[in-house]
Amino acid sequence: MKILLIEDDARLGPLIARLLTAERHTVQLCATGADGVTFWETASWDLIILDRMLPDLEGSSILRDRRHAGDTTPVLMLTALGTVDDRVEGLDSGADDYLTKPFAATELLARVRALGRRGEMSASGEAEREIVPGLLLDEGRHALTAGEKVIDLSAREYALIAYLIRNRGIALTRQQLLDEVWGAEPDVYSNVVDLYVHYLRKKFEEAGFNDLLKTVRGIGYRLADAPKAK
Repeated sequence: MKILLIEDDARLGPLIARLLTAERHTVQLCATGADGVTFWETASWDLIILDRMLPDLEGSSILRDRRHAGDTTPVLMLTALGTVDDRVEGLDSGADDYLTKPFAATELLARVRALGRRGEMSASGEAEREIVPGLLLDEGRHALTAGEKVIDLSAREYALIAYLIRNRGIALTRQQLLDEVWGAEPDVYSNVVDLYVHYLRKKFEEAGFNDLLKTVRGIGYRLADAPKAK
């Protein structure tokens, strides 16, 4: 993968770059937010690894700006702030994953692989999939489309809705969704599924479609069946 690493720590940044290069990734390391934004905006990347606390810019602010501009590149956020509120704030800013320092090299590489697999799965799929008549999942753009309306999805939102579509009508437990969409990530808290279901519901509503994600009491969630043709 082609990875942009934005990390100001003079020891950690080069160490992560060496780890990723040893795994045959192509890595561009930036030590400031300003340099990171320049590289992010002027090239195409498979993954962004973004430090939350940079010397000149705040990582979450950078990410919010990029998401607002329509950028859906998967982002792994690194931070020394590890409370639940900090994680939620990072996810709310548009991060697809969140890793607290200090971390093991094996865990970092596992999370990079997980984000890479999701990107490969989407690239190999169909260009569009119908969720319900009038609402499509655009796999090329990682977006929902409803007529002329385009609503961007983060990589994590995309992975969640793609999995729900593959299992349409089936009640899926939170653990099943965690295992499939988040993988073997020990720091993920169980209610992150509820948080992302909330995000998706808001985006469905923005597209003009309500009540597509059903809560199955005592189990989890399921995607509503598409209406049958008359």
